[in-house]
Amino acid sequence: MGELDGKVAIVTGGGRLRSIGRSAVLELARLGADVVITGTNRSPDTFPDDEKEVGWRGVDSVADEVRSLGRRALTMPLDVTDASQVEDVINSTVTEFGRIDILINNAAYARAEERVPILELSEESFAKVMDIKVTGTFFCTKAVIRHMIDQGEGGKIVNISSTAGKKGSANTLAYNGANFAIVGMTQSMARELGPYNINVNAVCPGAVDTHRMDILGRGETWTNMAQVTPIGRNGTDDEVGEFCAYLCTEAASWIHGQSINQNGGSVME
Repeated sequence: MGELDGKVAIVTGGGRLRSIGRSAVLELARLGADVVITGTNRSPDTFPDDEKEVGWRGVDSVADEVRSLGRRALTMPLDVTDASQVEDVINSTVTEFGRIDILINNAAYARAEERVPILELSEESFAKVMDIKVTGTFFCTKAVIRHMIDQGEGGKIVNISSTAGKKGSANTLAYNGANFAIVGMTQSMARELGPYNINVNAVCPGAVDTHRMDILGRGETWTNMAQVTPIGRNGTDDEVGEFCAYLCTEAASWIHGQSINQNGGSVME
């Protein structure tokens, strides 16, 4: 018997080979949950070399891994900024599995042209970062909690923020803004949904070795990011994904409304 046997989870942004989303999906499955995995349906031409080398198929490859663990999986393309697409995913989940118990809001904008001084930050880039992270979390949470409340059995919501949701930096206005918003939204959700026995928490990772960091390379910048942590290293996708899954277990049911750092001690507040 697994800790999450009989539970159904939705993980947004779960289709990358090296990612928090995939790691969370697989740990949820190991714990017994059936999992709905969403992604943006990227063209294979855009995949990094390691994904191309193994014939990676995005969310479908992750679903195969879930099924190999003896759990059911459903994959759906999803633009989290489109409320109608979000509703389609939620309705399909209920049709396929009959319930929803867990939501991990992991979708985010890829690290790119928004990491610039404010005077160089375009309105389009700012809006895109905020829409995917903030509006997407709002749409997905609103659609899911209707079912959780109707089920009357509680639930678990984990929002992925960042160390950048705790401490501002230069040239990261949009990213800071979106992640600080997730921390505040998590507290608001927790106060509102606690009476329904729906736990809500956020995870705030520091530098994690995923595809999102490839743009920096793994040279001096990457090493410097590790050196600012007392523990002296950057994180792994498994460390963060597995912790997200832990927050979905009953062992974590007294943890509520928290935005928990996973950053090797680079930020301790």
